[in-house]
Amino acid sequence: MSTPAPGLLEALGQSDAFLAFMEQVAAAARVNRPALLVGERGTGKELAATRLHFHSPRWEAPLVTVNLAALPRTLLEAELFGHEAGAFTGAARRRPGRFEAADGGTLFLDELQAAPRAVQEKLLRVLEYGTFERLGASDTLQVDVRVVAAVNVDPRELIRRGRLLPDLLDRLAFAVLPVPPLRHRHGDIPYLAARFAARFAAELGRDLPPSFAPAALATLAAHAWPGNIRELKNVVERAVFETPGPQITHVTLDPFAHPFAPATPLAITPAPPLSGGPGGMIPPGGEVQERQRLSWPPEASSSSSPSSLLPWSQATAAFETDLLGRALARSGGNQRRAAEVLGLTYHQFRGLYRKYAPALAARPGHP
Repeated sequence: MSTPAPGLLEALGQSDAFLAFMEQVAAAARVNRPALLVGERGTGKELAATRLHFHSPRWEAPLVTVNLAALPRTLLEAELFGHEAGAFTGAARRRPGRFEAADGGTLFLDELQAAPRAVQEKLLRVLEYGTFERLGASDTLQVDVRVVAAVNVDPRELIRRGRLLPDLLDRLAFAVLPVPPLRHRHGDIPYLAARFAARFAAELGRDLPPSFAPAALATLAAHAWPGNIRELKNVVERAVFETPGPQITHVTLDPFAHPFAPATPLAITPAPPLSGGPGGMIPPGGEVQERQRLSWPPEASSSSSPSSLLPWSQATAAFETDLLGRALARSGGNQRRAAEVLGLTYHQFRGLYRKYAPALAARPGHP
């Protein structure tokens, strides 16, 4: 399936983390090598893949996207590489695959970890030699395709769990592009909220979009956004729909937490998450080991009274400042090493450092 022109798919943002990522994407786009996008759900990996294609020398050729998790595992090989008539039950005629459709252009493989091992081995061969056979055929086909893949889990963890071939990761890792989550894109939430509100208000036929009251913006800023940009867009559009007036004073983060919900939660025990939060990345070495290594989060007194609690925004600021300060102390003031300790990119760390610079400077022993 082809993708619309780049003007129809716009990546939005103005934070340091977002702009640094866009620079990485633009640099990688110019090089005719595979690329791997690593990011949580809802961060815009498909938009980044689209940008990679349209900023590359292949921009006039096809861009074909495939969500591997959305296809039955038994049909993935035929979907990607095509099949001959009679190759399997129901294959009444020859059908070219997605690699043939993307010849000369770019093939974006989302949720790469969903591909079975046999399909990954065949992908590796295409990446190495540009050749493959349709299912049920013996003739070898040659294609010229740039592969851009995406995962929403640390790929090293996928290798440890046996869900990704090490050789395939090595071949894709020419350009590894970590997509910043929304919580690291400081300053982008009000900007994105205003853009999404304006678009949806226009879609509803309203003359002017509603503005956000300070309390509503504070609610948006304090949320962790496990669903990232996709979740923010849904929350903002819901707020616009529910607000007939000129100003949004309240946003509903959880549409299921309403007054008619049962007082006692249903007895459902969810499976333990694979990461630090819904949709979050799994840190190398495992979440527990990483938290123990950083002594994170700081222990809180169990005897604290409700009156001693800080407002959410102040508590979050104190928590992040404490993490930054201890990481700087451990790294002797070296900000790049401190960023590595916290599992952040340097640009993400710099954004946080500038945000909390006065509080960090007031810490005892600040390097």
